[in-house]
Amino acid sequence: MIDSQFERKASDVLHGLIFDFLLVTDGRTTDLLEMLLNDKIIVHVIRQEQIGEEDANLMGESSGGPYYIRESVLIGEKSRFVVSHNIALVYSKHVPPALFEKIAHRQEGIGKAISSLGMRTFRKVVDSGFMNEAETVDFFQRPIKIHFPNLQNKVPYKRYFIYFGRKPGIQMLEYFHPSIIGHRLQQGMTEEQSNKEE
Repeated sequence: MIDSQFERKASDVLHGLIFDFLLVTDGRTTDLLEMLLNDKIIVHVIRQEQIGEEDANLMGESSGGPYYIRESVLIGEKSRFVVSHNIALVYSKHVPPALFEKIAHRQEGIGKAISSLGMRTFRKVVDSGFMNEAETVDFFQRPIKIHFPNLQNKVPYKRYFIYFGRKPGIQMLEYFHPSIIGHRLQQGMTEEQSNKEE
């Protein structure tokens, strides 16, 4: 009994440490998620469209448009586990044209596109924490349906800006699957068990 209590406590501490790091890092989140999942991550774009002037005004932005919104999920290539649900607001005038073109083609995640082009960026985290599924919203405070099945815990999230110069080019809102660490631990135990049986 003591062992299982200790293991549960150790798991909770590990879970907390990893999410603390994930929510404050200003590095490429996709790299960390791939390491956590032990799987290559692919992007599935749910929607990508230009936003109207009314929504741009809600963001407090009146120049620098057109603006595009992109909603996507990141999924483990082999496991098919959905690790994050992301919303990006792209300020087209402040994004290098080569990157904007890659984003428009919807083939890869924004972080991977930035890396593949060798671009220097600065990221500034402005908000992070945990919220109930019912509280999840987009940039315009409209409710969104998070694409995580069987949610039982609060959803970790992070909002940050990506700068390519003096003004931010992209604002990101990322919701992370709260069970990613449990999924990885289960995957590790399954692999260990199958290795014992061989």
